[in-house]
Amino acid sequence: MRTRTISTATALAVLFSSAALVAVTSAPAAADSAKLLDVKSAGDVLVDGEHQRVYVSDPRGGKIVVTDYSGAVKATLDGLPDVEGLALSPDSGQVYAAVAGLNRIVSVETSSYTQSASYALDGAEKPRTLALASGKLWFGYGPDAGGGIGSLDLSGAEPVVALGQDGDASFYAAPELGSDPDSGILVAGEKATSSDALTVYDVSGPKPELRVSKSVEGGFFDDIAVSPDGTQIVTASGAPYYHPVYSTKDLSPVGRYDSGDYGAAVDIAPDGTVAAGTSSWYAPDVHIYQQGKWSKVREYDFPNTGNSSGADTLAEGGLAWAPDGSRLFAVSENSEGVFSLRVLSEPGKSLPKLTVTAPAKAPRAKSLTVTGKLTDTSAPLPAGAELTVTRTDVESPDGKKLPAVKTKADGSFSLADTPPAGGKVKYSVAYAGDATHAAASGSDTVDVARSTPKVTVNKNGNVYSYGADVSFTAHLGTTYKNRTVEIWANPYGSDKPNKLIKKGVVNSRGDLSATVDMKRDTDVTAVFAGDARYAPKKATSTAYAKVKVSTSVSKHYKTGTIGSTKYHYFHKNTDPVLTTSMTYYKGRKHRFQLEVRVDGKWRSAGASEYFALGTDGTSAVRLDAPGESGIRARMRASYINGSSGDNVNSTTHGSWKYLNFTR
Repeated sequence: MRTRTISTATALAVLFSSAALVAVTSAPAAADSAKLLDVKSAGDVLVDGEHQRVYVSDPRGGKIVVTDYSGAVKATLDGLPDVEGLALSPDSGQVYAAVAGLNRIVSVETSSYTQSASYALDGAEKPRTLALASGKLWFGYGPDAGGGIGSLDLSGAEPVVALGQDGDASFYAAPELGSDPDSGILVAGEKATSSDALTVYDVSGPKPELRVSKSVEGGFFDDIAVSPDGTQIVTASGAPYYHPVYSTKDLSPVGRYDSGDYGAAVDIAPDGTVAAGTSSWYAPDVHIYQQGKWSKVREYDFPNTGNSSGADTLAEGGLAWAPDGSRLFAVSENSEGVFSLRVLSEPGKSLPKLTVTAPAKAPRAKSLTVTGKLTDTSAPLPAGAELTVTRTDVESPDGKKLPAVKTKADGSFSLADTPPAGGKVKYSVAYAGDATHAAASGSDTVDVARSTPKVTVNKNGNVYSYGADVSFTAHLGTTYKNRTVEIWANPYGSDKPNKLIKKGVVNSRGDLSATVDMKRDTDVTAVFAGDARYAPKKATSTAYAKVKVSTSVSKHYKTGTIGSTKYHYFHKNTDPVLTTSMTYYKGRKHRFQLEVRVDGKWRSAGASEYFALGTDGTSAVRLDAPGESGIRARMRASYINGSSGDNVNSTTHGSWKYLNFTR
């Protein structure tokens, strides 16, 4: 069997030519990334925008892991048993950590990651949560049945600790805290029990003032966030299946962010953009909203990196914005307890969709029209959005910029172009995005017609002796610019590959020649790759090669001629041995043909037989002696294409060997 070979490049070209490249949503994750975290748990996430660092506390591991904005680890702070809540000083010089296992708050310098201070809390046990407000560091503390709120004032020459700052409110254990540092709003909710009470404090004065405490939706509060303007509170808890929003004045409901699953985290960017996180195995995990607008800007769905059917889930309290809003950091956990830090790029921007539609086919050098539409269901786009257009073809493989187009009121657009080159012509359209919309792009491909060139190869059907050096000539007719031709030789047989034997520019007559060593039947193919105006073309000529075959005779006592024919003489009781030598190929056999002279004519002595060649290409056959004299015989060895065990050569007959039996 002959082996045909299609190059990888050709196979890919065939594959993609059948697929339309139409309408893709912009890639929000162009800069999104994820890095594994060497932690056993995740207590809190903090972002230092000044130094572009992310801090993740690990209560079970007793440490804090520090990474850069890409998730690469920069430091690991050990010796912090049961560390949980984190807070950043206003000047970004210190990170504060609530270390329940030490009953202390520890301060770490952000420039060196070294511990700068460790504050005793006047007997307060198990500090777990931290919040900055009005220049003080507020902390939730307490073992079971002994929760409370305390403050640490570092503004003076000596630190001042005050406990029991929760007023008339009571907490079973250390409460979850949320704050707006500028307005002096501090919010607390039960973290360890199902109590649905929230308490709002005004801590802008010398002493905390309990503004309001009442039951709301939820309980077991995983996270609490206060809007930057100090007017709204957003909570995250296992129920309800949304993130409720309350007024800081009286805890009256303001609205809700329909995140649709178990609430796990919430964080609000400085510009008010809300990131609502859920613990969702089979649904998106992070939901982005503009403050006070209840429709989602966008969502993020974590992949499944574990071994269960459900995807990775968001850690409780595992969301934190970069101060400039350019990134959102999320800590996720898979089913095997492996944690990752996910860096979500441009989270506050919605994801427009850009569709591009071009004709399936078009003539070259004729005008065609490409249409499309830019849409965004989350944040409508204004009319007149500018789109860049690039045409890619064989003459401009890196793309050629075309005049920009603008969208109409409904987001649609249309552009006319006259493709100068044929073949696959790709039109790529891109929207750069703006302050509230991410970039988007789309493309479609047109099959632009090209003329068919004339390509031929000579010597089709010719038969040559084994090993003959044969020159084949490829001819290329009229083309546009490309005058290069490849000549490939593909010998029959699976053990010989299709091989490029020459590549070059044809001469003034359009010819290019190459020599083939004809040891097998061979397909000789001329390939023209095409150019801007003429399509690719190839032509194949099949030439045939004989085998080398000869037969030697032994056991005779002499040679002589009868007429002009040479005979080998044998005594009537001697067995002749005829040894055939033939070009070897695995599994090859030669045909042994025997004829006897009767009444002046050569007649077949029976059906032809096939004998296998040895690996040295020889086969010896012994004939039984006839036992009587006066008998003349002849034999020849042949390779028969298809019958001799293969088809890599053309049928070849050896010369007859003549035998004469005497007394």
